[in-house]
Amino acid sequence: MRVYLDNAATTPLDKEVFEVMAPYMLEHYGNPSSIHGHGREVRAAIEKARRTVANLLNTSPAEIFFTSGGTEADNAAIVCSVRTLGLKHIITTRLEHHAVLHTVQMLEKRGEVQVSYLRHDERGVLDLDHLKELLAQNSQTLVTIMHANNEIGTLNDVEAIGDICKSFHAIFHSDTVQTMGHFKHDLQKLHTNFIVGSAHKFHGPKGVGFLYSDASVKIQPLIQGGAQERNMRGGTENVYGIIGLAKALEIAYRDMEEHRLHIQSLKDRMIHKLRDGLEGVSFNGMSAVADKSLYTVLSVSLPPSSMTEMLLFNLDINKISVSGGSACSSGANAGSHVLEALGVDPDRANVRFSFSKLNTPEEIDYAAEVLINMYKKIPA
Repeated sequence: MRVYLDNAATTPLDKEVFEVMAPYMLEHYGNPSSIHGHGREVRAAIEKARRTVANLLNTSPAEIFFTSGGTEADNAAIVCSVRTLGLKHIITTRLEHHAVLHTVQMLEKRGEVQVSYLRHDERGVLDLDHLKELLAQNSQTLVTIMHANNEIGTLNDVEAIGDICKSFHAIFHSDTVQTMGHFKHDLQKLHTNFIVGSAHKFHGPKGVGFLYSDASVKIQPLIQGGAQERNMRGGTENVYGIIGLAKALEIAYRDMEEHRLHIQSLKDRMIHKLRDGLEGVSFNGMSAVADKSLYTVLSVSLPPSSMTEMLLFNLDINKISVSGGSACSSGANAGSHVLEALGVDPDRANVRFSFSKLNTPEEIDYAAEVLINMYKKIPA
């Protein structure tokens, strides 16, 4: 059996999505910036996709801009809001994805902003009273806090954070890459200026994403070179990627409750099997708490063992694909800045299992059995 449990890194492309993309790979090849018929039909398809995304998020199509993915969207929101709006202070956390952390640190290194980091506990739960204190001390502030952590699954209360930011007139950006397509985002109720999506996290194609940019906050583009995306992103659009993104998000919203129940049952099954079969196993962050974590992610901290350094390799030999933290690193502990910030014991191997609608109970049973047997056969 071959088992893929690294869906937080990327998901398989949905067949329905490929079917709507294919004609724009082979038949509808016009440049959407061209004014002739070939170009106009492609432009119309892009605008239809934009309306689809906007309708699902309950916002205006004029506030949706397509990008190359979540990283570009995060960079655009952070860099362009700082430079366009003259912001001098950023509040973030040490648990953010590197698409956010490295961008913030770059701006700080260049002397463009000062950065404050929110306090959090050992499970990654943020101190929102600290957020209020920091905002009270600083004007012209950008707050950038993710919706759900990509490694440990801990959910942040973005509604409460948005309300706090609004009350202090701060700009709020949330990296919603991991929750887009898994939670519904109503932008008429959520007080945020920027959120982002990446299609390959919800069974769409790689290399395409989007930025929601609140129309009341005008920012300059990150990428220059053309008038595409309403002068917000130069460069010819990834047409079939955009078509696929919209379809993938449409499917995700259509089937969300069914898939949530299925995936949560798989996650619960894995938790129970590991707790029953492995003495000393624990779970990082809030990932084992159903109503406090992203239901697609389970971060497992395994007992110290002589096999720690080779754990992911041994799982791969058994045809089980998982991550040791985030997809951007390697090794058992994966050098994870998130686990380090939480103070997780570096002698313990940490594995991130991440699930999708395509996984089965049989796959969960197999992966758990392989992992448990590894620890039973190899002495500590």
